[in-house]
Amino acid sequence: MIKSSRATAISRRDVLFVGGVTLSGAAVALLTGHPALAAKHAGGQSAQKDASVINTALALEYEGINAYTLGAQSNLLEKPVLAIAVKFQDDHKVHRDRLLSVLQTLGAAPVKEKSLAEYAEELEVSKLKTQADVLNFAAGLERGAVNAYLGIIPSFADHALAKLAGQLASDETVHFAILNQALGRTLPPAMSFGV
Repeated sequence: MIKSSRATAISRRDVLFVGGVTLSGAAVALLTGHPALAAKHAGGQSAQKDASVINTALALEYEGINAYTLGAQSNLLEKPVLAIAVKFQDDHKVHRDRLLSVLQTLGAAPVKEKSLAEYAEELEVSKLKTQADVLNFAAGLERGAVNAYLGIIPSFADHALAKLAGQLASDETVHFAILNQALGRTLPPAMSFGV
């Protein structure tokens, strides 16, 4: 289930008017930790559409988790860099779990994760020969994830799910920024995401 870090401290006013937007019954139920009630309110075509979009995001998280596994197994990363990669992978696992929880609440089947070998082939990790290659590869995936999350925000009928996508996009942005710093690159202009 989606849990707000302030779940126990959220006032009725905070829940009903987040950023000036009135939330649906399903959104309020999800934000306050009542998934059964959310499922009751989230029926219909909009819930099916939201589930489809969440499954797209879940597929990206599976890819991220496996990409970091492949990067770690490459033996190309120095110990401090490997520690960061493992942390980022852990973040992607948290994202995965949040998305799986939403799908369960919506009563939708999650997309299946591929095998590690399939991800290795699709992502062409055999081309990675240096630590810089791995970092560039990871930065590209993180930037793609930022843009994907920003791109799906308007697709949600449920504003709580749009907020979740925004939260996940911010995590991916942090990953991208840290990887860019590790590569000695400056950050791109602020408006370079989501375009």
